[in-house]
Amino acid sequence: MTLLRPVPRTPAPAPLGAGGSEVLRLITVQRVPVCLTVHANGRRRYGYWQAAAGCYVALPTDECDALHAAGRLVLGDPVIDPSKTTYPVRPAVRPTARPAVRSVVRAPATAAEVPRQALTA
Repeated sequence: MTLLRPVPRTPAPAPLGAGGSEVLRLITVQRVPVCLTVHANGRRRYGYWQAAAGCYVALPTDECDALHAAGRLVLGDPVIDPSKTTYPVRPAVRPTARPAVRSVVRAPATAAEVPRQALTA
């Protein structure tokens, strides 16, 4: 006898817009660290240092804040200066997706269903 029961699923995250997916891609594949700088006046700025061009590249704050609020970005341990606090930013580790299938629960086998095994010496 076979019984089916539903497997609980976690809700899917909200789909990203074009800007959000591009920002998440940049943060995920960056070879340089991305940081969030929070200034003493409350201004927030996400960005990274581009060594080849020798300049600081800012990322869109609204998109990054939305990704952080959605749990797609994780902030690391802060580095605190008198005028600002800097957090390393990395993508959140996402659990691997499991297929949406139903698990099969089998009733205990009876003696008639268990195959016999030959005894060997």
